[in-house]
Amino acid sequence: MRNARKRVQLAIGVTALVVGVTATGCGNDGSGDSSDDTIVIGVSLPLTGDFSEPGKGIQRGYQAWEKITNGNGGLLGRKVKLKFLDDQSNADKVVSDYEQLIGKDQVDLVFGPFSTRLVVPSARVAEEYGYAFVEPAGAAPEVFEEGFKNLFYAAPAVASDHYNNLAEYIVALPADQRPKTVAYAAMDDPFAQGTAYGLKAKMEAAGIKTVVDEVYPPDTKDFSGIAAKIADSKADMVVGGSQYQDGVNLIKALQQLDYQPKLAAFSTAPTEPEFANAIGGKTEGILAPTGYTPGGAYPSNKEFVEKYTAQFGKPPAEDEANGYTTGQVMAAAVEAVKCASPEEDCQKKIVDWLHANEVETVVGPLKWDEAGRPQSAHMIQQWVGGEIKIVLPADQKEADFVFPKPEW
Repeated sequence: MRNARKRVQLAIGVTALVVGVTATGCGNDGSGDSSDDTIVIGVSLPLTGDFSEPGKGIQRGYQAWEKITNGNGGLLGRKVKLKFLDDQSNADKVVSDYEQLIGKDQVDLVFGPFSTRLVVPSARVAEEYGYAFVEPAGAAPEVFEEGFKNLFYAAPAVASDHYNNLAEYIVALPADQRPKTVAYAAMDDPFAQGTAYGLKAKMEAAGIKTVVDEVYPPDTKDFSGIAAKIADSKADMVVGGSQYQDGVNLIKALQQLDYQPKLAAFSTAPTEPEFANAIGGKTEGILAPTGYTPGGAYPSNKEFVEKYTAQFGKPPAEDEANGYTTGQVMAAAVEAVKCASPEEDCQKKIVDWLHANEVETVVGPLKWDEAGRPQSAHMIQQWVGGEIKIVLPADQKEADFVFPKPEW
């Protein structure tokens, strides 16, 4: 960490001599040297490339948090300002982005990017420099097996647990109603595979047979071959470990083959606002895990939904909520420890506080284990009557579970 600090000092060079202490955004008491000092937060996001659709959703959540926070007086009485870089959905680029934000720009705080593929390499940079790293979309097992001490995932559950409520529902069905076979198709991406294979492990443990298990590259555009294997298997259920566009393309390919499963579940894609139009409106019965609903009865959610909708013209979805939650988590720690600065002592205080405390957010109360895993659960959404609604667990449902799935 000391070497990292030397790199910061070398990177800022003459600039530090010119602008002095106020550039760090922190005085001796952590409140800044002047009342109009700004807390600068660095973020790299996939605004172009394979992950651009959810990446832009995370960005909107961050922007809503910035506007609402400043409207409520800022942090520590200071305005917050987000500085965005586009990592182009590229792991090498995300590393150079965080090297720039931390090592050169010496931002006060950082927020994480979208996708486990980008979270892991960027978290290494933050760890090297000793920065607290709250992230909205790195849920795969490898994120928490790296030994990061400064990372906190700002969502209810890790990827392998996203489908827990669905697995429990299916396993509890009478044997003659339960799906007997499942086809799995997952992007070669830690998060996407984590969601699909977390469900797969639980289904197989209950004696439900896997008949297709396909993994495809992130840049796959033609899903006709995979769709044909799934259709030929006549699987009772299809599970897509997907991001957005790949999920849409796979569903369209399955529709063209008139494959009609009794259940269909896809991670991420069905929760995106553009999903219904993208698959021709044939959404009824499609399932997805989610850590968020605009109707959630959490104290800060009403303000978030109202002000987000006023800002962007439509209610927030899960990606937007995860971005907003990241801001809430960091803000709670900053206000508690009364500092927002690149200084090692300040960042350590933020990390220590988050390890020891629970934070109220728009996705509910969050707390973490020593590796940064959240200790809660995802809900299951389903398209019912042209809208996506919570169907599981029963105590949070907005509609009854539809089974079997109507034809698409």
